[in-house]
Amino acid sequence: MREWADLGLPVPARLAEDLLARCPRLTLLATSREPLGVPGEVLRPVEPLPEPVALRLLAERGAAARPGFRTADDPEACAEICRRLDGLPLAIELAAARLRMMTPRQLADRLDDRFRLLTSGSRTVLPRQQTLRAVVDWSWDLLDAGEREVLGRLSVFAGGCDLAAAEAVCGPHALETLGSLVDKSLVVAGPSADGEMRYRLLETVAEYAGERLDETGGRAAAERAHLTYYRELARTTEPLLRGAQQRTAIARFELEYDNLRTALRRAVADRDEQEALYLTLSLTGYWGMRDLRLETRTWCRETMALGPDPFTEPVRRAAPVWRRVTDDPPPLSGEELLEARRGVHLAHLACMDTELDAWQNPRAQAKLRAIAGAYGPGLPQTCRLPGALWFYAVMLTGDMERLRELIDANVRTCRETPGFEWELAFCLQWRGNILANRTDWAGDAAQDAEEALGIFRRLGDTWGTAEALSVRAEAYERGGAYREAAAAFEEAREQAEVLGARAQVAVLSARLGSVLLEAGEDERGERLLREVIDRGDGAANEAMPAARLFLAGRLGVTGRIAEAREQLRLLREEFAIAHFAVFDAFILGAQAWLDALDGCHEQALATVRRALEQAADPLAQVIAPHMRCVYLTIAAVALAGQDGGARAHDAARLLAAADALLPSGHVRDSVERASHDLAEQRLREALGETAYARAYAEGGGLSFEEAAALL
Repeated sequence: MREWADLGLPVPARLAEDLLARCPRLTLLATSREPLGVPGEVLRPVEPLPEPVALRLLAERGAAARPGFRTADDPEACAEICRRLDGLPLAIELAAARLRMMTPRQLADRLDDRFRLLTSGSRTVLPRQQTLRAVVDWSWDLLDAGEREVLGRLSVFAGGCDLAAAEAVCGPHALETLGSLVDKSLVVAGPSADGEMRYRLLETVAEYAGERLDETGGRAAAERAHLTYYRELARTTEPLLRGAQQRTAIARFELEYDNLRTALRRAVADRDEQEALYLTLSLTGYWGMRDLRLETRTWCRETMALGPDPFTEPVRRAAPVWRRVTDDPPPLSGEELLEARRGVHLAHLACMDTELDAWQNPRAQAKLRAIAGAYGPGLPQTCRLPGALWFYAVMLTGDMERLRELIDANVRTCRETPGFEWELAFCLQWRGNILANRTDWAGDAAQDAEEALGIFRRLGDTWGTAEALSVRAEAYERGGAYREAAAAFEEAREQAEVLGARAQVAVLSARLGSVLLEAGEDERGERLLREVIDRGDGAANEAMPAARLFLAGRLGVTGRIAEAREQLRLLREEFAIAHFAVFDAFILGAQAWLDALDGCHEQALATVRRALEQAADPLAQVIAPHMRCVYLTIAAVALAGQDGGARAHDAARLLAAADALLPSGHVRDSVERASHDLAEQRLREALGETAYARAYAEGGGLSFEEAAALL
């Protein structure tokens, strides 16, 4: 093609402007890699092909290359090819040519090396159109040095960036160059959900620009600038998670999450402990609100490996740290560095339900004891996350007497410290959560929930409001006020929905379904539980085990034994938490009850024995202090039916012991009532009123160990 200069004519823009000025009725249609920039110009950008059109092009060209080829034979791989090639027609045509010798899946799996792979274009077209590299080479060669530098540096972003990030990584004069690259269709610009313009590279352009950046030796500097920018973005956004700007902060984290993960990955790869600590600690709140436990576990573990374990014996006792360790930019030193390391280990501990087996060995148990002993009562850093997660270690080591003392000390610290209003609300709802598990403390839990709720609402903290409402609901539930509990769970769920906290919504839905069953709203309660189970997505992972357990109880009460057993079977198969001591006790207890209902008395007794062993776990005493008494009641049902009622006398003693040992004020739920009523009915029938009363009186003074010995 002859150049304009060969014709002795001005550049195309000048010619177009002159023609349009002299010929008012003239319309010009021009194709160009960038706008001409003349008055009256209307741009019609040639966008990448939409997926249906791209798939149709792949199907047509693929069938030409290999007769009989159909995208329908492997739609997932074909869609991946079109998506990863950005809907670029030439790239899709080059890929289709490769289908002569490769399956779509083989081709899709090799697109990381696309420039070597896509080299078989038509020999009759221009050289720059014969390979994918040639066409991008041609565009690159037409750029000036500044454009090349900015394009190369843009390749270090993941998921695009805004103007501030581009200027931080590409230089203060990036704006003008970005505009030029957008005009040349090498950078895609478009508004994000918050109305800010974002800039991104097509995957093909990003891979090519990254190679060129490597050639110039500029990658290290660009990646360091990227890491610094996103560390600061995470550090300064994290405080907004507490208060009225919570949703804005979550949206920012979601929008920039690919870049944040990329920055964290680089910090870990560079073994830069300080940067990894900052990023990990700044993201733990977001991960928690979005229930990203696998992310938390993975990145905490990677960051932990970069520095010494602060809980290795002899453990240095923590000194007070009043400010958050991420309040100022790096570097950290002294007690703040130690606290940052502790924080990452504590955040990892809180995700232990994703790797339960790792905590069941002597070394892990020793670490739990070291963590439990590392902090003293009322330290400021334990009044907020992640320091507050220290309480998990205290619970898991079974130091229950100390637990109430420690959480009370935290509340006092918050009340006495100016500026600790959010921390006070957090500690109150945390204490309420613990107290709500015991009927004799439920009134205190309700008071804590009300005070926390008032603070969180005043601060505009939606997450905290939902958590405090949940504690209020649990306190009502423990006292048997099921309709009030349902109303509180309903309101908590509404708050979580506003926040977009899908995992929190699922958990609250399961709890709501359970209390609705107790309140007599059977149809809606069961429907909610089934909806949580049927979701089958990541958000329901925490809620689904509880939902299955609640539903199994309901099915047993209503005589649907086989379906109840199926729910428990699926629960065991699908969730690692089902094999954790406390939850295993719940499942074993439910299985024993179903066995007793089915008349499988020997099997029920064997299962109850196992359930009681698991219920001896210290954490069980926090979560469900009434659990062992419930299992003794189930054992009484089974014992009453054993050997034709030959052991009914012992069963009556067992039932009496269970009643006497039940925590003061405990309100039985429907399953507990059903098992107790069944045991009493069977025993009265087997023994008669007089013998039953005598045996029951004998059992009332038994200790738990004496009662368990009857089994």
